[in-house]
Amino acid sequence: MGMRQTAPLRRGAMTAALLAAAVTSSLLTGCTGGGHARSGGALDDGRAPTPSPMPSPTASPSPEVPKSAGPVLAVKIDNVRAARPATGLDAADVVYAEQVEGGLSRLMAVFATTLPKAVGPVRSARESDLELLGQFDEPTLAFSGAQHKLLPLIDKAPLHAQSADTTPGAYYRAADRPVPHNLYLRPERLVESAPGGDALTTGFHFGAAPEGGTEENSRTVRYPAARFTFTWSDSRKRWLVDMDGTPTVTAEGRTVAPATVVVQYVKVRKSQFHDFLGNNTPYTETVGSGTAKVLRDGRAYDVNWSRPDAEDGTEFTTKDGTPMNFARGQVWVVFAKA
Repeated sequence: MGMRQTAPLRRGAMTAALLAAAVTSSLLTGCTGGGHARSGGALDDGRAPTPSPMPSPTASPSPEVPKSAGPVLAVKIDNVRAARPATGLDAADVVYAEQVEGGLSRLMAVFATTLPKAVGPVRSARESDLELLGQFDEPTLAFSGAQHKLLPLIDKAPLHAQSADTTPGAYYRAADRPVPHNLYLRPERLVESAPGGDALTTGFHFGAAPEGGTEENSRTVRYPAARFTFTWSDSRKRWLVDMDGTPTVTAEGRTVAPATVVVQYVKVRKSQFHDFLGNNTPYTETVGSGTAKVLRDGRAYDVNWSRPDAEDGTEFTTKDGTPMNFARGQVWVVFAKA
């Protein structure tokens, strides 16, 4: 996959100020994991209203659905046990894993070089997604919905928000999956074509592995109620992904196997939002600096990460300050509490 190998372009103080203003304008209470304010959304605890009719996957695109050929497409993907297997996850260029309410996890898949026919199950957005996506140039965010008090932040963020409530023609409900784990996206109904690797303004570098590192065959990252294990496959030259002890295979039968895995140690604090049970929504801080483990080619490297501002990509460097090269292929970034 041809991802950008140089540091991302800064889009200026105006973008950063806009995002900062959006965050500070949020209300002080809410319930993220629990509900979606706009019609058609399902509750994250599994309680859901009867879903509004959605077009079948073969229906013609709705004429009101906006399209754009420029930015990356970021999709929030449900990955609890009842939602697996996912669809289209193997086609993502970057997959981010974050902690959500109740110690569970949620994925964000970013597509630039390939657009699968379908992606899902699609779930709701979180406040920290907006900071994470600030490093991309006006990305398109696909999500099932969001609770009412988060919507103003999403509307003001420097991205194209396309939820199932606002652009229903791009989504459909799968009849063979239970609500709320049955909402799927047809990417070509939001973006005309894959924008290409240059749209991945992440700060990542790709190339030959640096010297050093230590041999590593497996690494596990644990959240309170979820875990990810990455096991090196020498025959495939990829890391095989297990979630909660189950191999990650897509609904199409394809094994999810990134070339590079980043375990990025970050601050995880309480946000201003809660789910319907009163569980606080964790806020994952991706602006700042810290340490990380980079897994590639069956080895682990201790690196530093830095992202000074929300519009900057994340730079990963070795101990001597040299940019850390990733192996070409899919990248997983798992945010772990520092």
